[in-house]
Order: sequence, then structure tokens, then C-alpha cells
Amino acid sequence: MSCGHCRSAVTEEVEQVAGVEAVEVDLESKRVLVRGEDVSDDAVRAAIRAAGYGAA
Repeated sequence: MSCGHCRSAVTEEVEQVAGVEAVEVDLESKRVLVRGEDVSDDAVRAAIRAAGYGAA
């Protein structure tokens, strides 16, 4: 992830995950912070991958 498009693509996918209330993408650290309740880590990883990026 290195640009505004990357941020938008990841944000849009992760926002669709059940329970997600907020998404913050930090391009410098290449990290995604997700806030919400009962959010599945696996679902977030899958959403990031669906946007075309790797997730650990």
C-alpha cells in the first residue's frame, strides 16, 4: 500500500465486514486499524486480500 487509491480500496472492502465501525489505513507503516464489535480477524484479512493486498 503506497497511495491514496490503496487506502480507498482497502477501506471500502474492510468497511463491508460485519461489525466494523471505523477503518484507518496508515500508508507509511502499511497497517490497518479496525474498530468495531465482534469483528472477525479472518474476515478483515479476507477483505484486505480482496482489495488486492497481502495481510498477515
